[in-house]
Amino acid sequence: MNRTTLSLIAGVTALAAVTGFAALSAPDAPGADATAKAAAQLPVERTSLLCPAPSTSDLAETSYTSFTPVTKGTESGGKAELQAAAEASADGSDPGGDKGKDDGKSGEDKTGKPVLTPKEPGKPVTGDSSGSDAPALVGTADGRFAPGWTVQETTEVAAGTGRGLQGVNCTAPDTSFWFPGASTAADRTDYVHLTNPDDSAAVVDVELYGKDGSLQSPVGEGITLQPHSSEPVLLSTLTDEEQTNLTVHVNVRSGRVGASVQALDDKLGGDWLAASTDPSGSLVLPGIPKDATSVRLVAFTPGDADADLKVRLASASGLITPAGHETVHVKGGMTTAVDLGDVTRGEAGSLVLTPTDQSVPVVAALRVVRGKGDKQETAFIPATRPVGTRATSADNSPKGSTLSLAAPGRAATVKVTASAGSEGGTPVSKTYTIKAGTTQDIEPPAPGGLKGTYALTVEPVSGGPVYGARTLAANESGVPAFTVQTLPDDRGTVAVPEADEDLSVLQR
Repeated sequence: MNRTTLSLIAGVTALAAVTGFAALSAPDAPGADATAKAAAQLPVERTSLLCPAPSTSDLAETSYTSFTPVTKGTESGGKAELQAAAEASADGSDPGGDKGKDDGKSGEDKTGKPVLTPKEPGKPVTGDSSGSDAPALVGTADGRFAPGWTVQETTEVAAGTGRGLQGVNCTAPDTSFWFPGASTAADRTDYVHLTNPDDSAAVVDVELYGKDGSLQSPVGEGITLQPHSSEPVLLSTLTDEEQTNLTVHVNVRSGRVGASVQALDDKLGGDWLAASTDPSGSLVLPGIPKDATSVRLVAFTPGDADADLKVRLASASGLITPAGHETVHVKGGMTTAVDLGDVTRGEAGSLVLTPTDQSVPVVAALRVVRGKGDKQETAFIPATRPVGTRATSADNSPKGSTLSLAAPGRAATVKVTASAGSEGGTPVSKTYTIKAGTTQDIEPPAPGGLKGTYALTVEPVSGGPVYGARTLAANESGVPAFTVQTLPDDRGTVAVPEADEDLSVLQR
């Protein structure tokens, strides 16, 4: 077989493994080159999501919401399931037999571990768990349930360290995660949660970087995660140094994992810190609440070169430069923190970081505080990818949900669709225009005749890149509890190149 044919088969086969839609094709004459046509965007056929164990508090009340938007071009079959990490079988089947009933609602196994089994795309399904023994969940979706599958985990903790509202989007497994904004300070209890969805063990390094560079942590090297298992690693056990602002790097030597950081404060509540987008010279951190009383930027550059960044706020009225914080200097390999105060000054806002000169890859996140005195609550906003083709936010209600959309460059038009409710209701769509250089807070449309919770799907229609975040808020005994989840592209489709000719017959 000639080298050209081998190369083409290898490339197309790799795409087929991701999508299940790729087809082999070949040139007419032996040895002729195959000319690829324009790539087609096709729905993914299988995806995985991993949810961390929600809380160690006996007072925790956790809700899970699973949702898949309706996607054109998908087949009629498929399913989506979430089950306890320790009980996920090697072949992905339900080890409890009929534990998760396909009735469109959450089933629970005999030990009270939720198993979400949605009945159809376009309608959320919810489940609940109480107390400190709720496990990490491993989930897979295939067929029509795979493209854009989103699972939200939301926990209310009434009192104690980390009290308030904590939320996280369950993550896809990967091999590298960056978390600027973690801490080993005395008033913080931070865990990095690691979950292995696969049949073989994974080996992980947890690396810590403080204000002076790398913190030596032999305990964080070579952590072995058994198949289908999850482990929370307390960051303060990895180093003797107390650092107020840390960057955590989860580097997977073998296998793949899901990773999230749970950041709990003795006085300021707490939340989940999701991973920053991949290191980049320019970053957008969307969705700072307009009533934020304190905003801290934490940034890190993985390389040796320093980064100099211009700091701007995409406000409701346009791009502005915060007084006294026009730029930030990030030393190579060191974590830098800058307190921006009440930078939004009563307006919706998103932070925009761009290089002042040479572009150096950076990761970043914001720690955001609402409230005053002993009535304060914390959430985190990592730098994120743009919405792209489509992004989805699950677990919304008519009160307490705010959708924040930013167009840091050109103006953009987006369509926002509220799904059917988990217990009834009809979808509703509205179109919004986001002016260039601004952030707009939107009171999301609600489904007609809503019962239960619903999902929001954002789809750009025209214009420049759009970045988004959704805030859930609740007043708990005077504390302005809240959590923020960013809205990166859901990666529900993949580009698959088409070849000109049939490769069903190959020359040997």
